[in-house]
Amino acid sequence: MSLLNLAIVGATGAVGTEILAVLEQRNFPVGRLLPLASPRSAGKTLSFRGEPVTVQALEENAFEGVDLALFSAGATRSREFTPSALRSGAIVVDNSSAFRMDPEIPLVVPEINGANIREDQRLIANPNCAAIILCMALAPLSSLGRIERVIVSTYQSTSGAGALAMEELLEQTRGYLANEEPAPEAFQWPIAFNLFSHNSEVEENGYNGEENKLMTETQKILGRPDLKISATCVRVPVLRAHCESVNVQFDRPVELTSVRDALAEFDGVELCDDRDSNHFPMPRECTGEDNVRVGRIRHDQSTPNAVELFVSGDQLLKGAALNAVQVAELMAPRVR
Repeated sequence: MSLLNLAIVGATGAVGTEILAVLEQRNFPVGRLLPLASPRSAGKTLSFRGEPVTVQALEENAFEGVDLALFSAGATRSREFTPSALRSGAIVVDNSSAFRMDPEIPLVVPEINGANIREDQRLIANPNCAAIILCMALAPLSSLGRIERVIVSTYQSTSGAGALAMEELLEQTRGYLANEEPAPEAFQWPIAFNLFSHNSEVEENGYNGEENKLMTETQKILGRPDLKISATCVRVPVLRAHCESVNVQFDRPVELTSVRDALAEFDGVELCDDRDSNHFPMPRECTGEDNVRVGRIRHDQSTPNAVELFVSGDQLLKGAALNAVQVAELMAPRVR
C-alpha cells in the first residue's frame, strides 16, 4: 500500500496522542503526518516514529493534500471542519458524536460491521467508547440466539472525560490522603474515593446523554433498532479502562460453554473467566491492552434464557483510538 498523508484533528488531546501511538504500533502507512489542534496548541512538538512533528492550527484550509483525516476534537469542531476535509478529498473518520446517529453515515466497529461500509462512503463515525466495549461482548453472542433484551451498568474511568479529568483524579487522590478538601473542575463532584452518575446532562426521558448514546448506538452497530436495552452509566475513580455489568436475555436457553466458546473465538475479545481463582476482567489488567475482556459468565437465576457478563476494555484504545485506526485501515485502500 502506498504511503498516505494523514491529519489528526485534536492531536494533543488524550485520544489524539493515543491515535499517534496506535498508528506507530500498527505500522500504518503514513507519508506526511499533519497534527492539528486549537490555535493555543499550535507550535507544540509531538513525537512520531522518533521524529519531532509540529502541531498546526486547525483551519478550513488545513486539509489540502490530506488523504485521511482522523477527528478527535469534539462534536462542535467535527461539524465545523469535516466539510472542509471532505471538500479537500480526504476520507474522514470522526470520533465525536456529531454524525453517529445520521442514518446515512455508518457507525463502525470493524470486527462487527466493517464489511457493511459502502464503496462510496467518505465519512465514517467512530462509536461511543462504552458502546464499542458493549458491542464487542454482544456481537459474538448473537449467533447463539436472538438477543431480546440487554441491561447494562457501566463503571466508566476518568479517561473518558479527557486528560484533565485523569489528572484531577490523581491530584484529588493525593489531596484526600493529605486531608485537603477537593476542588472539582473537570467534574461536578469529587472523583477521588467517590463515584457518581455519569457527568452528562440528564435528558427528557430520564436517561443522561451517555446512557442514551450507549443505547441508541448499540442498536445501530448491531443493526437491531428493535433491541430492548436499558443503561445506567456511572463515573468511577479509575484512570483508564471502562467496565460494564451486562445482562443479556435471549429468545431461547443458551449453554454457558457456548457463550464462552463464542466469546473466545471472536477477534478482539479475550475470555477472562477463572472462577477457581476469582479472576475476572478488571481495569488494571485491561489498561494498555487492545482486546476487550469478558468474564463472570453465569446464568441469571431470576429469569429464563438470560446470562450475566462482566466486561472491561481500555477506553482510549478499543474504545476510541484503536477502533478509529482500525477503521482507517479499512478505508486506506479506498484513497483516490
